[in-house]
Formats: sequence, C-alpha cells, structure tokens
Amino acid sequence: MKSNRRTFLQQSSTLAGGAILLPAFGVRPFSFSNVSPSDQINVGAIGLNGMGWADLSAAMKLPGVNVVALCDVDRNVLDKRMKDLADKKIDTSRIKTYGDYRKLLEQKDVDVVIIGTPDHWHALIMIDACMAGKDVYVEKPVGNSIGECRAMMAAQKKYNRVVQSGQWQRSQQHFKDAVDFVQSGQLGNIRTVKVWCYQGWMRPGAVVADSAPPPGVDYKMWLGPAPIRPFNSSRFHFNFRWFWDYAGGLMTDWGVHLLDYGLLGMKAQYPKSIAALGGNFAYPDLYEETPDTLTALYEFDGFNLVWDHAMGIDNGSYGRDHGIAYIGNNGTLVLNRGGWEVIEERQSKNKVSKPFVKVSDNGLDNHMANFIDVVKSRKMEDLRCPIEAGAHVAIVAQMGNISLRSGKRLSWDKVAFGFNDGDVNEKYLTKEYHNGYQLPAMWTARAPG
Repeated sequence: MKSNRRTFLQQSSTLAGGAILLPAFGVRPFSFSNVSPSDQINVGAIGLNGMGWADLSAAMKLPGVNVVALCDVDRNVLDKRMKDLADKKIDTSRIKTYGDYRKLLEQKDVDVVIIGTPDHWHALIMIDACMAGKDVYVEKPVGNSIGECRAMMAAQKKYNRVVQSGQWQRSQQHFKDAVDFVQSGQLGNIRTVKVWCYQGWMRPGAVVADSAPPPGVDYKMWLGPAPIRPFNSSRFHFNFRWFWDYAGGLMTDWGVHLLDYGLLGMKAQYPKSIAALGGNFAYPDLYEETPDTLTALYEFDGFNLVWDHAMGIDNGSYGRDHGIAYIGNNGTLVLNRGGWEVIEERQSKNKVSKPFVKVSDNGLDNHMANFIDVVKSRKMEDLRCPIEAGAHVAIVAQMGNISLRSGKRLSWDKVAFGFNDGDVNEKYLTKEYHNGYQLPAMWTARAPG
C-alpha cells in the first residue's frame, strides 16, 4: 500500500471518530466513492479453485477494492476465473496472471494477498507475503502442522502485517450472540462441549491409476514442499483434503470452524490431554488416508470437549449435520451455521429455554470487510480472527489428528509447547519439507507469547 494511502486513511479514521471501522457485527458505514484511485486497495489472489475464489468474490463487493493479480498452478482454473471476471464486466486487461506465487509477490502495486491454495502451501506463501510487505487473508486451517502455525505467528509479529484467518463464522452475529449467552452463566456449570461434523455429501475420489498431469497444470509447483509422488487425479483439487501430505482431513477442514467456537465459548486455551480413535470405515474402497470417522476427547480444566466427525452421514447430534453443544446443568445451547437454541434441562428450575434464532447475515462478506477495514486502519486489535486465533484452533485440531496417527493418548506441555512424548514431537510437530523448500525457524523454544 502506498504511504499516502495509509496516511490518508488513518487521518480519515481520526477525523471521523473511527467511522472507517466496521461495527462489531454490523453493516459497513464507510463509502469509498470520494477516494482517489491511488488510495484504493489492490488485491492479488493465489489459489482460485475453491475458497480462494469465494474470498476474492467477497473482496470485490467492497468499494475501492481492485483485483490486479491472479495466480494458480492450473492454467485451466486461471483462464476460467479471468472469464468469470470478464463476465462481471471487469476490465481484465489490467489484471496480471501468474503460475508462480513468488512472481505475484514481486508485483509492487499488490497491497493485499488472498491465499486459497491447498493447506500445505498456506504457511510458506503467508510468510513470503509478509516478508514482501503484503497484508494477508489466509484460508483455514492456517497451517498444516503445529510448527507451521508457530512460524506463521512469528512472521506476522516480525513483519507487523495484517493477517486474517478465513474463519468467517467469527463475523456472524448469531455466533457471537450464542457465545454471549454461554458466557452469561445461564446454562449453569458446563461440563461437556460436543462438537460434531457429519457430512453426507463428502466422498473421497475413486481408486484410479496414476497418470500424467492434465495439460496446463504445473504439478511440480502444486506439490511444492510436499513429497514427490506421481500425479493421481484422486489426490488433486478438492480431494487433496484426504491426504496427510497436503491436509488433515475433516478434522482440520471443518474442525477449525467448529472447534473454534467450542474453545471460544469456554474461553479455553490448550487441553491437558488428547485421545482419539477412528479410521476409514465409510469408504474403504475409495482413495483416502485421513479418517472418514473420528472421535477425539480433549481434557481441559473443569470440562471435556468431544470432537466427532463422520463422512457419508448427515444425521448428527440433535438432528443436525454439524454443530457445537454446550451442555450445562440448567440447559444445553446448540449452535451451528443455521442458528442456535437453548434446550432446558428437565429438572432445571431456572427457565433458560430459548427458541431457535436463525442466521441473519453473511459471515464471509462481514469477515472480508473487517479485514479490509483493518488493512486501512492498521488497528490489529480489531481483526475478528488474527493469525494467533487461527493458529490456536489449527493446533488443537492437529492435536486430535496426531493422537490418532500415533495411537497414543497424549499429554500437552504448555510451557515447552509440545507433547510429553519426544518421539511424537519428533515425528509430528513439524512436517518435513521437500524439493528444496524450507520452513523458516522463526520461533524460540518457549511457548508463543
């Protein structure tokens, strides 16, 4: 961002008494209609096949936001998105396209980078973007290992960039209202928090033979720091989620959204112990490594948190395919993307039942607006989901996967920031990087402050 733009925006914020900022969970009041072209926000997006495109689309709704660069290792996706932009009557002649994200980061007029790549690329691109002086909106889970999460937090702190994690539920009013009710004490003593994700539509790919990459795909760049393997269409695009090289399965895909609110409601940090069981029970004949069925138990001081996921099934707890349930002595609050309600305990005399409250706003749009506002104001404390928050829940999700993969009930040392098992730390805390890539060792041995 040009210095005159930042000065202008900060001065405008002061003169307007802070009116430039997005209210806690409301509509953006600020209009860019009188802002000159040199005082606008230029965005480059990296990874455009799924949420990267959804994120960019949300950003384009905001006045004063310009798309100036796109990057994807699949030329077919890149061409499709350029056509999509042209169909929106956007002048694509001014948009530069790349197959290598490093070239995009060299583009001087890019102020903000949106990262929507597979998970195994999030850390390196976010760190490189911060080093290049860009602000970053990075999709969840922010890191693909505990070590990556720590490096990402350290990079944000070192380069003082605005970094928002794409956990957009933090920008929806009904989630905030539900947490406020949980923390009001009306549910009584909460002993158990259940978090579940039952996704009947999710299916891994078929078992198919390895093949040559499709024309237009830079497969070597797609692999990046992951191990070299022959191309297989059932490991590519959406299905990368089901392989340990690139992601953590449903636990990290949906888990970071839902576990986040389990932790937020209880004001919880890291568990004392973790135990997980699961396997590939739903689709034994399809191509997957991560478990399609998993239950993980997290032990905290004063309560337990249970994670439960199942692919191929929609009938989850309380008749919902996903959600968070805070189970208290007086009642249970059940929350998901559709809304929330309080189910009173039969023997309770407190009368805490509450009818279902429906969703009333667009979380992704609100979340992106919050990010762009903080890019302008530089008030990091106003971010809804800063990198520390995204890393926190990603680490908790990784703990469940590590317990499953190691076959052990694990204890967590919050001071040393590792498990009380040296072999598990050695094998799972940080993924090995390949093909000449290295994860910067940007943190100390102490727990992150």
